[in-house]
Amino acid sequence: MSLKLSATAIILWSSPFIIIFTMLLSIFYGAKNIEMNTVRDALFHFDPGNVNHQIVMHSRIPRVVGALLIGAFLAISGALMQGMTRNYLASPSIMGVSDGSAFAITVCMIFMPGSSSMEMILFSFLGSALSIIIVFSLASLLPGGLSPVRMAILGTIIGTFLSSISAALSTYFQISQNISFWYNARLHQMDPSLIKLALPFAVVGIVIALCISKSVSILSLGEEIAASLGQKTLFIKVAATLSVVILTGVSVALAGKIGFVGLIVPHIARFFTGVDYRKIIPCSAVLGGIFLALCDVLSRFLNYPFEMPIGVVTAMLGVPFFLYLTRTRGGAKS
Repeated sequence: MSLKLSATAIILWSSPFIIIFTMLLSIFYGAKNIEMNTVRDALFHFDPGNVNHQIVMHSRIPRVVGALLIGAFLAISGALMQGMTRNYLASPSIMGVSDGSAFAITVCMIFMPGSSSMEMILFSFLGSALSIIIVFSLASLLPGGLSPVRMAILGTIIGTFLSSISAALSTYFQISQNISFWYNARLHQMDPSLIKLALPFAVVGIVIALCISKSVSILSLGEEIAASLGQKTLFIKVAATLSVVILTGVSVALAGKIGFVGLIVPHIARFFTGVDYRKIIPCSAVLGGIFLALCDVLSRFLNYPFEMPIGVVTAMLGVPFFLYLTRTRGGAKS
């Protein structure tokens, strides 16, 4: 227990230094490397006519801040889904939640072309909720549908179906170029004003996750055990689902679909912290942000001087991890 506690403390206390180091890496290195003096001048003596200053302030900084936030949001969502469903294969990308958000944004762009950023975020929430309802409703109707592997397969099928409809609609209505952003995540196009707009929603989602973290720990032991201990299991599931909808919806609205972060990171956090979600959730947030930001840095060098899509990098790490979990733990609940 003391070892787990110390690991949690180390992660949380060292996180500011690791985050700062990751931010510096992201700001300094890319298709165009920028020196430290230039970064300092851009921060404290910004010159609108200096191209390097423009890159630092309007591209590199929003990009790394967005990566840190989105990684944290997706990791928290994955942790909640895994704890709530007792399914080690659960994550927003595998269960079709991200696809639902992107589908709703596609519909919004087609039928409400003049939509504001706020309306896009709200549609993203609706899409997340829609996909969760569809997946869990179908899973509850099928024999053995709530088992980890079958839920993962069902979520993948629903996600692929929604993606296909989105592709067909965007092609028919000739908005494929516009909608490609949400299906090929582009952190380099991060909009600082959208981050500011989405942040209050994300804070609500994080607060909900932290408030129910103890209850999720009990729920992860089994619904019957949780009910016998006086837990309101339906309320916990609804609250956890609401948090997932908010955090995933914000993530997709900010940068599009990014897969496997919500799958990998909670397992890493659980390895260090144990099974207490009061520790798993904050550690997942920290590790998720750092993980995605480092993947973003890596994406700039895999095909240098061209950038590799961030989704390719996370998939390179996530697919083998998913196959490992399917083989070793896919048939058993947590």
